[in-house]
Amino acid sequence: MSTEPFAAEAEALDAADPLAAHRDAFVGSETSLVYFDGNSLGRPPRTTASRLADFVTAEWGGRLIRGWDESWMDLPFRIGDRLGRLTLGATAGQTIIGDSTTVLLYKLLRAALSERSATDPERVEIVVGRDDFPTDRYLVEGIAAERGARVVWIEVDTARGVDADLLRAAVGPRTAVVLLSHVSYRSGYLADAERLTRIAHDAGALVLWDLCHSAGSVPVALDAWGVDLAVGCTYKYLNGGPGAPAFAYVAARHQGTLTQPIQGWMGAADVFAMGPEYRPADGMRRFLSGTPPVLAMLAMQDTLDLIDDAGIEAIRAKSVALTEFALRVGDGILSPLGVTLASPRDPSERGGHLTLSHPAMRSVTARLWQQDVIPDYRDPHGLRIGLAPLSTSFTETLTGLMAVAEAVRTES
Repeated sequence: MSTEPFAAEAEALDAADPLAAHRDAFVGSETSLVYFDGNSLGRPPRTTASRLADFVTAEWGGRLIRGWDESWMDLPFRIGDRLGRLTLGATAGQTIIGDSTTVLLYKLLRAALSERSATDPERVEIVVGRDDFPTDRYLVEGIAAERGARVVWIEVDTARGVDADLLRAAVGPRTAVVLLSHVSYRSGYLADAERLTRIAHDAGALVLWDLCHSAGSVPVALDAWGVDLAVGCTYKYLNGGPGAPAFAYVAARHQGTLTQPIQGWMGAADVFAMGPEYRPADGMRRFLSGTPPVLAMLAMQDTLDLIDDAGIEAIRAKSVALTEFALRVGDGILSPLGVTLASPRDPSERGGHLTLSHPAMRSVTARLWQQDVIPDYRDPHGLRIGLAPLSTSFTETLTGLMAVAEAVRTES
């Protein structure tokens, strides 16, 4: 099939894109490299280099330890509140930055299990999807073994995710906490978070949402949905950089009753009292443990500036347009080669990435990387196309998919 109609369409979509100018804000956007992995590690904003350099010379180098008193101690809360307002639908005082996704998930999952079990000793079950990200599943197994709890697995279609019927069948009077992914890491399935939260609550359970593949790409309304807890990373659509610290959300109604298990000095009521025993702080500070990773949380502020300018609804609109265009191209030039879609077709059930399936996709991915076309691979036979709305163009999307088609022909 000729790609000329797609090329004309991509050019027209780029010309009409209200967010097109934001692409220039990212390092590497001017090159011919095709980046399909913004859902794993986002491109760095150009302004981040000067932000980091200024911090090293002016704040770290100039203020030295005085920086803690002057601003650094508040960064986890200040950046967290802004992230919550711009991307999570969370009012102030409920979101912090700190620790890795794994550590924050552990803290909140363990705290939720302990609180529910203390309230009702019969509640000893943790519900989780069989196809959730490995960290989530490993943590659930570890915490269950540690606390004498039981794991209830939801069997999930790898091309979709947990829906209302599946969750309703899994929860009950013994459920303590449900851990769910808002956007499935493999398929890109977008869960109905409000409905699933309501189902968990109707069963008397708390719900913890993994927002790693939605924060900064899909509008989230944690307060409006009645969500209890949430965790997400900042190095994907939030462009925080490799290993950037994660965020945690704890609804205000739970902050006084949850006890997080990693009791560090930064979560104490009086951080500098250095007292003989631990007394947790009020509010979100109690969910901190060690010294905040100040350098590591700086970069995401540049993307928050861009999100503030663009608006999360406009970002979502472009995300849908990008994936819809990618589907049309895929149907035209990839389906005839035996490539199938392992993601939902309905955009209301899809986040910001697509998974394309073919037996040769592992070798296809390796070939593409050598050609500066960068998707990623996920078993079984899945090539993920991650389209970051602020940094990805429609022309780049077409160029990459044409390269995928050629690689499939070569490797088949």
